[in-house]
Amino acid sequence: PSFNEGLLLKIIGRISKLNMAYANVALKGTGLNQIEEFGILQTIRKEKNPKKTEVIYANLFELSSGTDMLNRMKKRRLIKEYGDKEDKRSKRIELTAKGEKVSEISMANIAKNATMLMNDLADDDKELCIQLLKNVEIKFSVLWQKHKGKEFEGIYREIMTEKKTVDSKQKKGR
Repeated sequence: PSFNEGLLLKIIGRISKLNMAYANVALKGTGLNQIEEFGILQTIRKEKNPKKTEVIYANLFELSSGTDMLNRMKKRRLIKEYGDKEDKRSKRIELTAKGEKVSEISMANIAKNATMLMNDLADDDKELCIQLLKNVEIKFSVLWQKHKGKEFEGIYREIMTEKKTVDSKQKKGR
């Protein structure tokens, strides 16, 4: 493993923690208690009336903690829940009028937070970072559910075998 891989993940992790810390300050007084609730509200807002499980997994939560968070948000009347017409076992959720308002107010503060944190980075560099990192996020956002409960060595072998296959196909294609 290269030193740079570890350093890159350390920097990303620290920026993530700093973002959460400042975002939580930015959310004070908006009706949201933490940045994770903001993510949930934005997912629901974007999807209109998604299934409960879709919202939970889209925000990278375990089912139990995601359900707890949604229940707390329901108690604060930010969201409402109802049965899915097609799938009787599923629940759908949507924003209440209060949830819509909180979503808009918090969005403005979170946008300011992002602007503040990324202020010193040139637009070209921001675009480059997005281009370089988005595929890692996309790939592992899909895989983490599938990997739940598996041993790390098995996950590692699966990912690295897949990489070797892709690398050798790319070499043959040249």
